[in-house]
Amino acid sequence: MHCPFCRHPDTRVIDSRSTEDGSAIRRRRSCPQCERRFTTQETVLLMVAKRSGVTEPFSRTKIVAGVRRACQGRPVTEDSLAKLGQQVEEEIRSRGVAEVPAHEIGLAILGPLRELDEVAYLHFASVYRGFESLADFEQEIAVLRAGRERSGPSPAQPAEAQDQD
Repeated sequence: MHCPFCRHPDTRVIDSRSTEDGSAIRRRRSCPQCERRFTTQETVLLMVAKRSGVTEPFSRTKIVAGVRRACQGRPVTEDSLAKLGQQVEEEIRSRGVAEVPAHEIGLAILGPLRELDEVAYLHFASVYRGFESLADFEQEIAVLRAGRERSGPSPAQPAEAQDQD
């Protein structure tokens, strides 16, 4: 590790601590050359394996952007999108692997998005799963209705709309 002040090629670790969520390590360092102190933060780089075989770093921003497109015109706040992105990232990182297939990220998005907004979920699922006919939509809607009957009405849905099913 180079010193950010004098560019000396060697620094000494004084203290190491895990961040509150455990996703990174903070290290307090000291430079033997200029004797200045600084802090570094080390995180594990999570890679995404695309269908084409290319790998790229995981990006929560890309998750939120994709879900934002599915939520276009829906009453979904930016705060809700940010929370969904964090939820998906935490779920993926909890697996403890350095590289995750892209399709698993899509699957990790579907659950939280269904809870957030069913219409946006259908939009995202139709693109993600490649719906080709009206029957695909009908089948997915049937699954949503069956899930709602098991767990009760969605809190985001007005009472009048719940009675119309």
